[in-house]
Amino acid sequence: MESVVFERQGKGFPLVLVHGYLAGSGIWQEQIAHFKNRFDVIAPNMPGFGLSAALKAPNSIFAFAKKILDDLLNLGIETFHLVGHSMGGMVVQTMAALAPDRVKYLVCYGTGPVGVLPNRFETIEASRQRLAIDGLENTVRRIAATWFRDGENAQGYQTCVDLGVQASMQAALASLEAWESWDGTEQMKKIKAQSMVVWGDSDRSYDWSQPEALWRGILNCSLAVVPGCAHNVHMEKPKLFHAILDDFLPTVP
Repeated sequence: MESVVFERQGKGFPLVLVHGYLAGSGIWQEQIAHFKNRFDVIAPNMPGFGLSAALKAPNSIFAFAKKILDDLLNLGIETFHLVGHSMGGMVVQTMAALAPDRVKYLVCYGTGPVGVLPNRFETIEASRQRLAIDGLENTVRRIAATWFRDGENAQGYQTCVDLGVQASMQAALASLEAWESWDGTEQMKKIKAQSMVVWGDSDRSYDWSQPEALWRGILNCSLAVVPGCAHNVHMEKPKLFHAILDDFLPTVP
């Protein structure tokens, strides 16, 4: 299968940034600019999203994780630090469980250990139905507004919309199916990486029960709760987000 498209800058130990639902590598622009001075920053576009929109998306989190692991290996990247946001957080948990010796430090950001969230702003079925009725662009605009405390007035909102509309409808629907069949609770025991959970205290996508479950369930895991932020902490308070990761991630593992 054709490789996903990676955005890559910098030099040093590899740092892999995995985006979430209806996003792409472009969601990490400020992080790439910041961390390229310390790391070889590698941001994949998952199949069906962003610069990989032409690729067919799988319908399981396992398959997304396996694809990124295999494509990194094809790049010659054997070991790396790993950051995953939202749906990307599901993917990186699975990557770390599948390849525990390859992932050195792990950041699970704005995410949780289960795909079906009891307190999500809307059910997965509601998202599926509204995709069919409203279309992709209107769905992207509506969901992206929930990622910021200031909604559509947030500085990063339009960036999220521009990235989201690049996704294929197939990927948007396949990802919802992937969430429904994924439960990472048991695989937390397989994660060996030194880990950290990052969560904005006003996150509407993942309530406190989800990051708390990760923090308590992953061995050697620390926690950073960012005040005054919703789901996209890295866009709402990038300097604070960078400081947290700078403190956590070693340049030489």
